[in-house]
Amino acid sequence: MNDCCSAPGLMPFEQALNQMLAEIKPLTASEEISFALSYNRVLAKNVYSPVNVPPMNNSAMDGYAFKHAGADINSLTVIGRSMAGKPFLGACQQGECVRIMTGAAMPKGCDTVIMQEQCQQDGNIIHLQKQVPQCSNVRNVGEDIKQGALVFEQGKRLTSIDVGVLASLGIAEVPVVKPIKVALFSTGDELKNPGEPLSIGDIYESNSHFLQAMLTKFGADVIPMGIISDDEEQISQALVSANEQADVVITSGGVSVGDADYIKAVLDKLGHIDFWKVAIKPGKPFAFGHLPSSYFFGLPGNPVSALVTAHQLVLPALAKLQNINQSSPVRLSARSNTPLKKAPGRMDFQRGVMQANTQGQLTVTSTGSQGSGMLTSMAKANCYIVLSQEQGNVQADEQVTVLPFDQYLQ
Repeated sequence: MNDCCSAPGLMPFEQALNQMLAEIKPLTASEEISFALSYNRVLAKNVYSPVNVPPMNNSAMDGYAFKHAGADINSLTVIGRSMAGKPFLGACQQGECVRIMTGAAMPKGCDTVIMQEQCQQDGNIIHLQKQVPQCSNVRNVGEDIKQGALVFEQGKRLTSIDVGVLASLGIAEVPVVKPIKVALFSTGDELKNPGEPLSIGDIYESNSHFLQAMLTKFGADVIPMGIISDDEEQISQALVSANEQADVVITSGGVSVGDADYIKAVLDKLGHIDFWKVAIKPGKPFAFGHLPSSYFFGLPGNPVSALVTAHQLVLPALAKLQNINQSSPVRLSARSNTPLKKAPGRMDFQRGVMQANTQGQLTVTSTGSQGSGMLTSMAKANCYIVLSQEQGNVQADEQVTVLPFDQYLQ
């Protein structure tokens, strides 16, 4: 076992993330579900279109469909109507036209639509007030999606718009990855649940609650195990139970260096720790390892540290576990409105509010105190101010890197 606890330095953030991703093997279990229930689920297989979209040539406007002669046309005779779902079944000859509505099938013989606002009707004759190019205002068969085309790749997390696309293809059921099971608990004798009275030295436990919300939004099946006392035997029993129920076990607290921090000691007996202590601020005492049949993530007890490490280290690992196609997060450059304190040695994820100034330039302002116990520093923010491991203090008006909060922090 690589004992990072005795290493002279901290593991750099990128190295820790890459090592975790290299260790994790994607799960393969899948299931077929209704397309209507597929929002936020991950595709287990590629999806190909069984039909053309649109399935026929149709009108993009309310107007008149006719056969373009390649020369100026002044008037046309109306011979029928084509409505969405009620097409004109006859054929249209040169000099004739069909009244047509948006989305209606193009009649046989027609290749062009003129908007109704560009015509003047006199009985069954329309007079064209404007000449339009051939094939104007027509949506062609398969213009959006061709039959047999790859629509969505395996590993895509489906959005609300994707659900609509599946419906437009007539796909009733889709193969999706089964949700990962995540067992979650916090440790600490001082922790109490909301609603319980506090004694001297007690605090209300918040970590498991925001973590459960984040993991649920991610799409995990969360198994909440509550608060476990700072007792080695109870922690050991909790980890054994969690390992039997889940693919992933996440704990909060107990991975530091205090006398009552038992997580690491128990992990050494039940499984092993791949690394411990990462050069990240907040969140240095972050641990990653293995239990007999699950992956283990040990988060710090301080709320901001737990939230940042869960967001920046755990969620990418869970995405790999579900074989999700991940795009690199968008990082922007912004001018800092305030000086920022930073000591070299750890990558710092400070909390900030970014916005455009009156000149349209992107700026960012610190949320204030960056203490790892101040959860409000995250609640007030809309981005991280990411300062590299080697970087020192930042002066006001300097350019910094900002990482906008994604959907899991909103």
